[in-house]
Parts: sequence; structure tokens; C-alpha cells
Amino acid sequence: MSDKELCKLNVSAGANWYMPWQDGSAGSTYKLSKYKLPLDTKDAFWHTKNVTIEDSVIRGEYLAWYAENIRFVRCKIIGTQPLCYAKGLILENCEMEGCDLSFERSEVTATISGKIDSIKNPISGSIIADEIGEIILEEEIVSPKACRIMVRDSI
Repeated sequence: MSDKELCKLNVSAGANWYMPWQDGSAGSTYKLSKYKLPLDTKDAFWHTKNVTIEDSVIRGEYLAWYAENIRFVRCKIIGTQPLCYAKGLILENCEMEGCDLSFERSEVTATISGKIDSIKNPISGSIIADEIGEIILEEEIVSPKACRIMVRDSI
């Protein structure tokens, strides 16, 4: 896919980007850093399958809800309620800023540099971060032992 097909700048909409993964694309790798701008969006990567995002800054709410086998590598994620209801979610060496209620009902493996504001009801996997503001585990929804949540200094 060419850069022209990948990104179309809509100047009249205040520099918003349209991306093909907005509608559940599959089987691609995206490196948004080459555009020198953060992806500023809402609902990006919803229902996306088998996609890798590398070296990118993604700002917006409800990132990657219901995604399957989605992988973020060296990314900075900014915004509320990211990465919920996902299966096969992987974050490698990522940062999270202003991310509250993260990972709700997701199967996740994450290594995060810095702080996660809050984590809510991950279904399974492991989450490692330098700092975690709040962990919300509702026992009627998830098993508290199904996902290992660790602060790096205490490992």
C-alpha cells in the first residue's frame, strides 16, 4: 500500500487522518512515525485483526477495542480507556500517558515504561509497568489471579 493510499490529510477537518484500519483491516504492519505526526483519533484499530504498529504515537480514546492479535512495539499511547475487549493483545516496550481503565476484559501481555493510570478487569496474561495508579478487579467479572499485574521495582 502506498503512502498516498495509507494516509489522506483532510485539511478542512483540522488535520484529521483517515486510516484504513478504522474499519477493521487485517494483516498489516504500520510505522506511523514516518509521518512525523501523532495519530490523533477516536476508535482507531477497532475490530482490527493481525496488525502490528511500531514506533508510533497514538492519541485518542477507545483505542483498539475488540481487536484480535494486535501488537504495539515501542509506541506511546495517550488517552482514556485504551485496549479493551481485545484478544491476543501485545505491547512491547510501550509508554502510556493519561490511560485510565486500560485493558478491560482483554487478553494482554504488556511491558510498559512509566505509569499506567488505571487497569480494569483484564481477563488473562501479564502486565508489567514502572508504576500503576489503580488496579480495579471485580471478582464477579474476572478472576483476580488470571492476569499477573506487576510493578517493575517489586519484581
